Amino acid sequence: MTDHDLLASIRAVVGDEYVIAHREDLLVYEYDGSVDRSMPRAVVLPADTQQVSRVMALAYDAGVTVVGRGSGTGLSGGAITPPEGLQIAFPRMDRILEVDTVNRTALVEPGVINLDLDNHVRGFGMRYAPDPSSQRACSLGGNIAENAGGPHCLAYGATTNHVIGMEVVLEDGEIVHLGSMAREAAGYDLRGAFVGSEGTFGIATKILVRLLPLPETVRTFLGIFPDIDSACTAVSAVIGHGIVPAALEMIDALSIKAVQNVTDAGYPNDAGAVLLIELEGLNEEVDEVSGEVEAALWDTGAADVRVAEDDAERERLWVGRKTAFGAFGTIAPNYYLVDGVVPRTRLTQMLRKVSEVSERYGITIANVFHAGDGNLHPCMLFDAREPGVMEGAMAAAAELMEECALLGGTLSGEHGIGLEKKEFMPLVYTDADMEAMQRVREAFAPENRLNPGKIFPDGSYWRPSAHPAAYTAGMYV
Repeated sequence: MTDHDLLASIRAVVGDEYVIAHREDLLVYEYDGSVDRSMPRAVVLPADTQQVSRVMALAYDAGVTVVGRGSGTGLSGGAITPPEGLQIAFPRMDRILEVDTVNRTALVEPGVINLDLDNHVRGFGMRYAPDPSSQRACSLGGNIAENAGGPHCLAYGATTNHVIGMEVVLEDGEIVHLGSMAREAAGYDLRGAFVGSEGTFGIATKILVRLLPLPETVRTFLGIFPDIDSACTAVSAVIGHGIVPAALEMIDALSIKAVQNVTDAGYPNDAGAVLLIELEGLNEEVDEVSGEVEAALWDTGAADVRVAEDDAERERLWVGRKTAFGAFGTIAPNYYLVDGVVPRTRLTQMLRKVSEVSERYGITIANVFHAGDGNLHPCMLFDAREPGVMEGAMAAAAELMEECALLGGTLSGEHGIGLEKKEFMPLVYTDADMEAMQRVREAFAPENRLNPGKIFPDGSYWRPSAHPAAYTAGMYV
């Protein structure tokens, strides 16, 4: 089948206006939130599961690869399409199909925006817990692909803990159901295997998610510290008291400066670091634990401990945290983000390594991250127009990945492996481990037609000369 025939057949399925094939129109689909770029041959915008199935079958018969795309906020190259591949995007499949208040579930399409779902179900006295920093823009389909996390996943778990069942289209167009529309399912947990498979197993077209009741009380603390070491000590002290906050986030001095450049989030400009801690639960429970949290912060050297007085102040503190990445544009025009994980007890050691790498490479690195679960986000700030700076950022990132592995951590807490970290997989997995993973993928997609070239090393390193345009700070929230 020729390219013209394939696109004509796809247009007959979804309609002429829902196939994007002109080069100028494809420019916005050639990248995600990473540094890589590749232009797809076309982008298809289906309206329902049957259209997705028919498009996938046509591509399969033509021997064409397919990549699913959410909102394009991913940070590992997961939505980058191989040359001549098709991209399927879901702005038309953005409906909240059902909210079941008795069973506390919602049935949604993959294009539903994370925050839109949360706002919608709050009207029923419930919430959707996973809350990535890109919550205002990222879609549920993309969240499933990467097993997205967020600040409140410390207590409530990542996306996989909140997905009950899915309708999925496989590489040849077959429609299958994983998990269950009930809360429990017998047999192998294929739903769990699918979440976090980075689009290599299939494309979810309907998603049943678990909802939680709104907490009776929410209390938010801002612990202010003279330096990042004392803030790290406080993290271990809080957890060591047997307390698991709903969220426990750290923001360093450089990130505070960036945030305060764009909004008054209430962070003190002279702090070496701040901890944003949130407790949720019954009134009596939160009251009891609050005293222990405050004591742990003071005992580990806090210069001040503040408690949000009302919802407006709480919201202001969180706006600062969730807009930090965009605020880095006030310091440098470009940034590259690393998503590594270490045990909480190794946070101080890892952050010292970040500081040493920053000084040695001459690259400014800001730190804003999920301290409670050891998920760091060292953010390298630079101007990509300067010769050699991108190569330096990539080399620095490689050292940080190696250090995470050496400290007993892993390569990604929530952004996925994708293109950017696939060559680091041997740091934490043996050849036998990766072969076993590939066999699981082959059970879902034996022809490897879905999002190929991701996750597993193949020697194709990112090359600055091939991709001169870096991630621009401020493009994504």
